[in-house]
Amino acid sequence: MQVITSENNPLIKEVKSLKLKKYREQKELFFIEGVRFVEEALLSEEEIKALIISKSMANDQNVIELVRKAEQRNSSIKLCSVPDNMFKNLSDTQTPQGVIAVVKMKAYNLNDAVGRNNGKNNLFIILDAVQDPGNMGTIIRTADAAGFNAVIAGKGCVDIYNPKVLRSTMGSIFHIPVIETDDLSHAINYLKSKGIKIYASHLNGMKNYYELNLSHDIAFIVGNEANGISDQIAALADCLIKIPMYGRAESLNAAIAAGILMYEVVRQISNN
Repeated sequence: MQVITSENNPLIKEVKSLKLKKYREQKELFFIEGVRFVEEALLSEEEIKALIISKSMANDQNVIELVRKAEQRNSSIKLCSVPDNMFKNLSDTQTPQGVIAVVKMKAYNLNDAVGRNNGKNNLFIILDAVQDPGNMGTIIRTADAAGFNAVIAGKGCVDIYNPKVLRSTMGSIFHIPVIETDDLSHAINYLKSKGIKIYASHLNGMKNYYELNLSHDIAFIVGNEANGISDQIAALADCLIKIPMYGRAESLNAAIAAGILMYEVVRQISNN
């Protein structure tokens, strides 16, 4: 394992730059933190470029096991140890967990995502300008748990490689495709051309979500936390649906709404 002590080391400078979206996009790299998160990456098919360990964690048994797995998986992964104060400067968390992995971004194709469920229903969640990192990450995690094909994130959505998004996915970023697009209308029309019915969660929805037969190929659209789904995107839906409010709240958190809709699909498919 290489020992790095200089802040001017190219790898250290690169990791620092990955805190900014523009550099993540330029380099097509992002970084993750924590033993469990890094372990998820090692168990996936992701391309890991480097593993950086804080000096005080170098003898931790969980970290030693991660290093062993990294060495077994790919000999080209850079393995580095850095002083604790340097690691703290790299970390994006208040309490660093002592291990960082630099990971290559993976590009997903919408065409490949259709049919990804191996003969099961095609299920998608479409996000229109969802901007809260916690909501984005939780929706990705829930879509993974519910067995959806993919998450489609339109223009105006928070960057899926934002560190807060990544942490909120709890590793699901490596389990389910997240497709970013600047043309959400095109993506929706493509899904419709494949026979996938589009439902938009909307305050003006004519039907409650549980009144519909959802046990077929479907995609749900969930909108911006403050403004909901744009009129342009809502107009593309086959049906506007709503989650009824029984108290005084006007609406639900975007991630909660998405979770309710996704698991209603799971319930209906399971019952059929």
